Amino acid sequence: MYRFKDTSYPGIKTTMTGQDPIAPALSLSAFLRALRERQSPAEFGLAAGPRRRTPGLRREEVAQLCGLSATWYTWIEQGRDVSVSAATLARLARGLRLSRAERSYLFEVAGKRDPERPDSRDDPPEAVLACVDAIDGPAYILDRSWGARRWNAKASRLFAGWLDADGEKNLLRYIFLRPEARTLIRDWPSRAHRVVAEFRAAATGYSDDPDIRRLVDELRIASSDFARCWETQGVLAREGGERAFDHPAMGVLHYQQVSLSLAGWPDYRLTMLLAAPALRER
Repeated sequence: MYRFKDTSYPGIKTTMTGQDPIAPALSLSAFLRALRERQSPAEFGLAAGPRRRTPGLRREEVAQLCGLSATWYTWIEQGRDVSVSAATLARLARGLRLSRAERSYLFEVAGKRDPERPDSRDDPPEAVLACVDAIDGPAYILDRSWGARRWNAKASRLFAGWLDADGEKNLLRYIFLRPEARTLIRDWPSRAHRVVAEFRAAATGYSDDPDIRRLVDELRIASSDFARCWETQGVLAREGGERAFDHPAMGVLHYQQVSLSLAGWPDYRLTMLLAAPALRER
């Protein structure tokens, strides 16, 4: 192992690592190298020249296009153990004219949050939202603050006080502020606690969203139950699983919940309640 410090970058320690294909720095290295080698110099106003021995751009050209020093870019592409900031990744994305998918992957392999992540507040196209009508079971689509944007007729019949009437459609407000939710959702205390932990995990990437901050502040004041759940600092993934309801008209209902992110609209989540065979036999 070869290790050294360069005083031109205070506080930065660089390390030449072994070729571990799983290491994030090496994944970033391989991706940047592939991007550089498939770029056409002419597209960036650079002469191809007869002396180019490798395809694509040179490292120093990438550094110049992205506003970085040639040494710093070289270290990143070589997979050295350096801390690459989100600002540096954004420069690389702009300088190399990456597509939306390429930019997203760049930040993903580097383990950083994109500061210029597209805002997904607008609804997905109608054809995407309408998918809930093709689902044979209650189904709904939530946005980043867990407001329902679309639901089918079976979801409307199931969730009395939430999806069957005009007005507020936020799932958290329904669970903690509407009395119907406490009687509909079996084992309400446990489910409510889990929902808050799932929301905390989902909202982590939107800590700067004023709507989410207002929602949390409002619920902490309006619901002591929500406040207690929030203060536990619980964090859980939305893994789905069995869900039971005690509906005033349809009786006890059992479902298997499945939740999926919508491709192209990561802020939106499709939730389906499916009657699994094992549950129908009960």
